[in-house]
Parts: sequence; structure tokens; C-alpha cells
Amino acid sequence: MISKTYYRYIWLLDTLLNSSPLTIDEINMLWEDCPLSNGPIPLRTFHEQRKGIKEMFGVEIVCDRSHGNVYYVKNPEVLEKQKVAKWLLHKYSIPQEFATFNSMKDRILLEEIPLGTSFLDDIIEAMQKNLELRIDYQRYEGEQGEEHLQTFHIQPYALKVFNRRWYLLGFIKEKDGLRTIALDRILALKVLTKSFTLPEDFDARKYFSNVVGIFVNKDLPITKVKIRAYGIQAEYLRSTPLHKSQSEGKSKHGEFAEFTYRLCVTPELVSQLLAMGDKVDVLEPEELREEMKKRIGNMINIY
Repeated sequence: MISKTYYRYIWLLDTLLNSSPLTIDEINMLWEDCPLSNGPIPLRTFHEQRKGIKEMFGVEIVCDRSHGNVYYVKNPEVLEKQKVAKWLLHKYSIPQEFATFNSMKDRILLEEIPLGTSFLDDIIEAMQKNLELRIDYQRYEGEQGEEHLQTFHIQPYALKVFNRRWYLLGFIKEKDGLRTIALDRILALKVLTKSFTLPEDFDARKYFSNVVGIFVNKDLPITKVKIRAYGIQAEYLRSTPLHKSQSEGKSKHGEFAEFTYRLCVTPELVSQLLAMGDKVDVLEPEELREEMKKRIGNMINIY
């Protein structure tokens, strides 16, 4: 679930994008109908939110004093260039009829991220200021010889959501390399005063570009993967590609379609394919077919 601070940013930005220009009194009238409202927005808080929105989205909320001190979004076009900003607005914006939405809250069900969000504000602040974090981390299982409970000093590079979980990618000093950790496994977190320099050539999208999920191993080769999807699963893959490299080949309407990818074969890819059950057949590479057979065999043995 997104923090209340960022929710308020999104609410204010969405309101001004759809209804501006507005005076502070008009903004507060709309805010009264918001489910999160606990009274009018103090002027000082409003200006802090304007500053936060500029830092978060690069969007400026300005005041037109010549027309009665009304506020509006000066540069909405920058949102078109920010996929994360557009996603946040799309996912968390609430319809203008807030009272109606509130009355329907038990019938409009959104998928929430259950754990790990309590640290989001501190992590984002550290990312903005390039400050290191000290983290007490509880692993599900450690590498051989490692303790399950560890303390890391990490330089936070990027955040990513996958399968309803938040992950932090960063340089961990104790590992002397980039690692991805799950926020819901963090027991304690402190923002330190020690700063770091984000590498000029770092690109989070590029880092994850050859995988499905969050597991990245630079030693894994990029492999051609070909699958055949049957029935409605083919339509699902057309509308929601498994990976950005997806291309469609041979198909027979209503029966099957073949899809090809160029990516690294990771445990997360195998899990995604297994989740499709008998609606997907891995055609190549042979090594992946054998891994699928092995995993399916292990499932059969359980039952």
C-alpha cells in the first residue's frame, strides 16, 4: 500500500490536473470528500506538498495571483515522459466523486502490496539525497556459511515492484556488489549521513532489461526462448507480454500461438511458465524443456 504522504501528493496533482485552476479554499472543499481527509490542508503543508510533488514528479504547481490566487499545473507535459509517474497517477488516483467512491470501497477491490511499505518513505528520501542505509535483514535462507539475520550497509540505487513485493536494488558494501533485497524482509532501517555517488552509467531499466522479475546474474547468457501458448493463454500473452522482447510467430486462430523471447533463463522465468500450467509448452531451448519436466515431475511426486 502506498504511504499516506505520497498518496496526498498524487491526490493533489490529480485534482489540479483535472480541475485547475483552483484556490486553496476550493482545493480544501474537494479534499473534505477524500477518504484520507482529516480536516483542511494547512497552507504551510500545502506548500510542502507542492515542493514534494516537484521533487517526485518534476511537475510545478504555481500560483496565478492576477486571477485571484489560483493554483494550476504549469508543466503537465513532463508526465508524458515519466512512466513511473503515469503509473502512480493511474493506479492510485480516485474519481472526482470521492463520497461515491468511499461508499463503494467494499465493492472496488484493489490489489495491495501487503508488506515492506513502511520503509518506502525513508528509502526514497535516501535515494533522492544519495545517502547510505543501514539495514537489518532477515533472509529466508542464506548462502552456505551465512547467517539468516544480517546487517548491511547499502547504497540505494532503485526500487522495483514484482509479484506484489517491493525490492531495493543497491550496492551492498559487505557483498562488494549490486544486490536486490526484498523490503518485507527488512527488520530495521536507518538513513545514514554518509553520501555516495550514483554511477553515471547506471540505468535501472537496462539492469533488469534481460530478465523476468528481479533476479539478475551477469554470468547468464541471453538465450532464445520459444513457447507455444494454447487457447485463451495466447490472448493473455498478446495483451500482457511475458517480456518486452516478445515476438509472435506461427499461430492458428483459436488454437495456439508461438512466442519467441531473447532473455536470461532464471528461476523466476521458470516459475512464470509453470504458473501457466498446461496452457503453455516450452519448445526451446532443450535445457529449459528439461528443467520444466524436472519441476513438473517433482510436483507430481508431491501428490
